[in-house]
Amino acid sequence: MMVNLFSVFDPSTISNLSLNWMSTFLGLIMIPMSFWFIPSRYTYTWNTTMINLHKEFKTLVGYKTINKGSTIMFISLFSMIMFNNFMGLFPYIFTSTSHLSMTLTLALPLWLSFMMFGWLNNTKNMFAHLVPQGTPPILMPFMVCIETISNLIRPGTLAVRLAANMIAGHLLLTLLGNTGPMLSLPLLLILITTQIMLLMLESAVSIIQSYVFAVLSTLYSSEIN
Repeated sequence: MMVNLFSVFDPSTISNLSLNWMSTFLGLIMIPMSFWFIPSRYTYTWNTTMINLHKEFKTLVGYKTINKGSTIMFISLFSMIMFNNFMGLFPYIFTSTSHLSMTLTLALPLWLSFMMFGWLNNTKNMFAHLVPQGTPPILMPFMVCIETISNLIRPGTLAVRLAANMIAGHLLLTLLGNTGPMLSLPLLLILITTQIMLLMLESAVSIIQSYVFAVLSTLYSSEIN
């Protein structure tokens, strides 16, 4: 029974085992099958997208030898988030990226690893990031406080941005869908058209939010060099 509107985002449990989180691992089931498929337009499009993302992330991270192979991590992050975002658009499938427990699990270890690596290996550079270039001397103490706070809230903003965007669209779809049984036929046709348009918008948001998450993570990693 739905306690409140946000109950639709609660994972259902069977004998204290939240089976809905298994939607996160459905992609692993589909990967082996792709090795046996004849290359199609879908696989060609996906490979082209990954190559373009690799080039873009490589430009953002930099061409230093210490960063070789790091773009693979960000491409994998983009792929996993986008897959989970799209899985949430199917009926009766749990949207794992709408929960902070999922998004924080992705954002916090990334941010912590970047910070630990930066402060241990490039301490002077990390201190230099606390005071932007051209800051007047009288404003330097305030800028250090502002930059420190903005740095500390980065994992939170990454996690909340992804979760909030996923929740907002799903809530709107749920609210409009619940009014369907009470509408007349002409209004029902308008509602179905609106729902289809919203679903298309949510598909675009799923791609955009996964791209934003991966790009911001890439930019944060480029600051530690």
